Amino acid sequence: MELKIEAKNLDMRKGWQDKIEGERDKLIRHYAGLVHHLRVTIEATPGYKEGGYEVRLVASVPNDTVVVKRWGENVRPLLVEAFDVLGLQLKEKVRKKQNHKGAKAALGATVDTAASGVIRRLFPEEAYGFIVTGDQQEIFFHAGALKDISMSDLSEGDAVTLAVEEGDKGPQASWVKSASL
Repeated sequence: MELKIEAKNLDMRKGWQDKIEGERDKLIRHYAGLVHHLRVTIEATPGYKEGGYEVRLVASVPNDTVVVKRWGENVRPLLVEAFDVLGLQLKEKVRKKQNHKGAKAALGATVDTAASGVIRRLFPEEAYGFIVTGDQQEIFFHAGALKDISMSDLSEGDAVTLAVEEGDKGPQASWVKSASL
């Protein structure tokens, strides 16, 4: 992990530097390879109405950047709090990544595979509905997934073909077409 430490409007203290390096070592132990770059900025903020200091952590992770900012009167507790918050955010990213992989593996062959079904419920004013497949699985779809048909053209009981993928809250249709077209 590449580490960059910046001090703005103040001189960097050895104790702060040691604390940052210790926290970086913890991140490497717990999230090896997840954080590619970490920038820590400590800034004296005498012009702000709170006064004191701002501690800012910017961590580059695959396909994202995590930013944590903390303000207060003492730098060391701000560093501890900022790194704790960063650790929690990284833990959540790892959890979501594992759940996403597990959901795709659990769905197996149904990920982006064509299926047929029948419109069970429509909510045109909210632009979504539900389809029941032949194996009685209920699949969510949004109006944006409709191809060559609109919500106003659909009725409950209409036969459709669709592709099923894993969404945030369960299986959803990535596209829906009328079976009669």
